[in-house]
Amino acid sequence: MLSAWRWFALAAAIVAADQVTKAIVLGRFSYGERLELTGFFNLVLVYNKGAAFSFLSDAAGWQTPLLIGFAVVAVGILGTLIVRSPGRRLFCTGLALILGGALGNLIDRFRYGQVVDFLDFHAAGWHWPAFNVADSAITIGAVLLILEGFAHHEGRARAPS
Repeated sequence: MLSAWRWFALAAAIVAADQVTKAIVLGRFSYGERLELTGFFNLVLVYNKGAAFSFLSDAAGWQTPLLIGFAVVAVGILGTLIVRSPGRRLFCTGLALILGGALGNLIDRFRYGQVVDFLDFHAAGWHWPAFNVADSAITIGAVLLILEGFAHHEGRARAPS
C-alpha cells in the first residue's frame, strides 16, 4: 500500500482541483450565466443530472442513485487495481486520474443530486456539452489507459517465446 500512496495523492489532487474550481464557479455565476473568454470558449454554470455528455440527463430522477452506485463500484475497482499494480506508472496514472474524476463528480451527486459543469467549448454555433475538471481527468485517464494497453501489448509481443 505504501508504494500506491502517490497514485492516491494524485487522485486527491484531482478531487481538490475539481471541487475548488466548482466552488469558484458556483460562487460567481448564476445558473445558465455565461462569460465569453475567447471566440471558442466560455465559462457557464450548468448542471448535469446524467452521465457523460448529458446522457440520461432528462430522465425522471432514477438515474442519480444508479450513477452513484456505478461510481462507488468504479472507485472500489480503481483503488484495488492501483494497490495491485503500483509500479505500472502509465497504467496507475490513468487509473488515478479516473479515480479522482469519479470521486469529484460523486461528491457533486451527493451534495447537489447532479454534477456541476462549467467549461463550454464551441465553434460555428456548435457547443460541446459543458464539462468540468473531473470530466477532463477521466478523459485523459482513459486515453492513458488506452496508450498503456498498446504499449503493454507491444511489450508482450516483443518478449521472447
